[in-house]
Amino acid sequence: MRTIDELLAAMQAVLTAAEGRALTAEECDSYEALECELSNVRRTAEIIARQHAYNTPTGEPIAASRGEGEVTEYEQAFDAYLRTGQPNDDLMRISNAQTAGTPGEGGYLVPETFRQRIIDRMVAFGGIANAAEIVNTTAGNPMPWPTCDDTANSGEIIAEGGTFSGGADLVFGSASLGAYQYAAGGASSLPLRVSNTLLRDAAFDVQGFVSGKLGNRIARIQSTHLVSGTGAGQPLGIKQGLTGKQLAANTAVTYDDLLEFIHVVDPAYRGTATWAFNDTSLKTLEQVKDSNGDPLWRSMTSTMGDAASNGRLLGFPYIVDQAFPDISLSSGVINWGVFGDLREGYVIRRVRDVLVVVNPWSRASYNEIEFSAFASMDATQQNTNAYTALTGKA
Repeated sequence: MRTIDELLAAMQAVLTAAEGRALTAEECDSYEALECELSNVRRTAEIIARQHAYNTPTGEPIAASRGEGEVTEYEQAFDAYLRTGQPNDDLMRISNAQTAGTPGEGGYLVPETFRQRIIDRMVAFGGIANAAEIVNTTAGNPMPWPTCDDTANSGEIIAEGGTFSGGADLVFGSASLGAYQYAAGGASSLPLRVSNTLLRDAAFDVQGFVSGKLGNRIARIQSTHLVSGTGAGQPLGIKQGLTGKQLAANTAVTYDDLLEFIHVVDPAYRGTATWAFNDTSLKTLEQVKDSNGDPLWRSMTSTMGDAASNGRLLGFPYIVDQAFPDISLSSGVINWGVFGDLREGYVIRRVRDVLVVVNPWSRASYNEIEFSAFASMDATQQNTNAYTALTGKA
C-alpha cells in the first residue's frame, strides 16, 4: 500500500506533466483513481489511530461543548469507553460519589435484567426563554446598545410659511448586557464524580445522562433568574420591579381583570402579545366562571368550544413558566405573570453553549471521573412599554 506522501506526489506528477494544457481523458482517470486511493489510505490511517486511542488514550482533561467543533481522537476513545465499558488502564478511579454498589448513588443503573430504562423525574421550567429575544455571542464582554423613548412627542400643524413652535430633541439612553457565569457540579462544592465501575456496568449512556442533568441544573437556575432575578449580581427578571395592573379584588380573578390587563398594553404591541404565568395560575384562570357558574375559559379561547389546552386566553397565546409565583389573591401585592410583546420587552444574551468538562485524571487513583458544567448568560428588560406585569390585589 502506497503512503499518503507517495500518492500526493503521484497526483502532482500528473498535473505537472499536463502543465499548460488540459488533462487528457486518460490523465483525468489516472488522477481520480489516485484520489480514490488517497481517500482509502487516509481513512485507514484514521481508523488505526482511533483503535490505538481506544487501547492507550493519552491527553489532557476533556472540555467538550455538545454539538460544537470536531471530536478529538481521545474524546472518541473516552466516549467509546463510557458507552461500551471496555477496560482502559489509563481511566482509573475517583472517590465517594456516584457508585455502582449503592443504589441511590447509581447502582439502580446496573441492570439485573434487560430492562434498559432510567426513571427520571421531570419538572417543567424555562418558558420565558421561548418567548423573549435571544442574542447569541461567542464572547462575554459587555454588550451595550442605545435606547430612545420618544412616545411623548408628536408633530404639529403650522401656517403656510410658518415654522415650529414646539418640539423636542431626541433623548438617547443606553442599556447593556454582561455575562454571568453559571456552574453545576456535585456535592461539597466538588465536581460530580462517577465511578468507572458504574460506567462499565450500566446499560445506559451514562455520560450523556450526567451531562444532560448538569445542563438542566443550569437551565433551572437561569429560568428562575429570567423571571425574578434582581439585576444585582444576576440577570434582571422580566417581572422584577414593575408596577403592573392590579386585580380589582383580593377574592378572585374575574373576566374584567383579564380585559384590564390586556388594555394596559398599547395596541402597537398587542398584535404579537403573549400571556406568561405558572401552572397553578393557569388552573385559577380556567376556574373563572360567569354569573351562572359556568366556566368562561372556552369562550375566552379563539373559537367557541375550544378546549382549555388549546393554548389561547382571550385570543392570545400563553406560556407556562413554573418560575412565576402563584396568583396572589389575599397575601399582598405580587407580580404573578406578564402580558404583552415579550420578545420586544425582554432580551436574553447567551455566550456559546453549555460547556461540559469531563476530567478522568484528577481523581484517577479512586477510579472515578469528574463532570462539571458551565454556561454564561445575562438578561434584562429592554422595553417595558411592550408588556405589563399581572399583579395581585394589595
